[in-house]
Amino acid sequence: MTDIKNEVVKSRWHLDFKKVGKDLVVTALLATAIFGSTVAFKTVTVEGGLALITRFDVAFYIIATVVLGRLLLWLLFWSRSAGQPTQVLPGSLKHNVAGIMSKIGKGFAPTLLIFALVFPFLPFTDRYLLDMSILILTYVMLGWGLNIVVGLAGLLDLGYVAFYAIGAYSYALLAQYFGFSFWMCLPLAGILAAFWGIILGFPVLRLRGDYLAIVTLAFGEIIRIVLLNWYQFTGGPDGISGIPRPSFFGIPFNRSEGGFADIFGLEYSSIHRIVFLYFLILALALLTNFVTNRLRRLPIGRAWEALREDEIACRSLGLNTTTVKLTAFATGGMFAGFAGSFFATRQGFISPESFTFIESALILAIVVLGGMGSQIGVVIAAVVMIGGFEVFREAEQYRMLIFGLAMVFIMIWRPRGLISTRIPSIFLKERKTVSSDMVAQGEGH
Repeated sequence: MTDIKNEVVKSRWHLDFKKVGKDLVVTALLATAIFGSTVAFKTVTVEGGLALITRFDVAFYIIATVVLGRLLLWLLFWSRSAGQPTQVLPGSLKHNVAGIMSKIGKGFAPTLLIFALVFPFLPFTDRYLLDMSILILTYVMLGWGLNIVVGLAGLLDLGYVAFYAIGAYSYALLAQYFGFSFWMCLPLAGILAAFWGIILGFPVLRLRGDYLAIVTLAFGEIIRIVLLNWYQFTGGPDGISGIPRPSFFGIPFNRSEGGFADIFGLEYSSIHRIVFLYFLILALALLTNFVTNRLRRLPIGRAWEALREDEIACRSLGLNTTTVKLTAFATGGMFAGFAGSFFATRQGFISPESFTFIESALILAIVVLGGMGSQIGVVIAAVVMIGGFEVFREAEQYRMLIFGLAMVFIMIWRPRGLISTRIPSIFLKERKTVSSDMVAQGEGH
């Protein structure tokens, strides 16, 4: 019995020093070529022109960090010999740690929800943190919407920002030309964005992979260019300003009599509107999460997952892949329309420059890094990505470089995202855990 357990737990390590040495030399040369030409030299403006200054010490530290990181990858991950899986035995340290992490994971989402509900009332919460939280929740909602298309249905969409723009411009134009309120425009913006999702879905029904990505990217650029050039209707590059702010079900947030503070007997503060916007986007994000989780358990949700796994097998089972794809695009576009409508009323001004390809890339990065199909992973990735941009705002010169390196490291460390495991929509039978003792007894018989 002991010998069998030792064979199961045993993990063989093998490090080819010659191979590792060559790899580190190549890594150092590549890092020197990249950072030696970008970080080691810098131009500064001086009287009469430009001057070149050198920063060889900074470049050296960066190159040394890259080489050291490559060495750690070899030692921690790549040195394990192939074909030697390690089984975690019950009662072992790894088994106990896994159990603790599983319990923490089960309580993480409720704890996060409670924290989000009380966050505006905490002593350290100020206007800056509230604005940052609103921005993060907006990207969480967008990530959950795109997760339907990319994570559940497996359709790569690089033009998701187009639905975001449609929702924002729908609210702005309806409020400008017809005087509609935010609560009237919110469902209309979602419906219009879903309609355009269906329009996008029809031309791409027979496309897969890279071809699908190119078409969705083109769709996003077409929408942006139309908004940019249709000056008489959309304002073109000047955008639309004076977009009405949302009210608390008809009660405005102003100093006048009958305002929010006057009706509820509070001292007027501009923070009231910010807190209301925070809870508004939190409610919209939770609605997105609730609907997505419910749809996953319905036949349409299981059809999305079947389409993601194998489209040919999905069609052979009698599923109408045309309907499945259109519903995925329409549902994801609807939630982007809701988020765009909120973005317009929060900013009070929108222009085509707010809906570039970079926004689509950022939302897609949040979905992929969080783990495609994982709801909580999108939340973690949005906090890290959007909050991280603010943390490194002072290091503006190196901000994109730091995030590029971080994303490369995450995709090496967790190629399927931060949360790589997904809870199945349905269980066919009760899951059972087979211990090593049972395996040993079976082998004995």
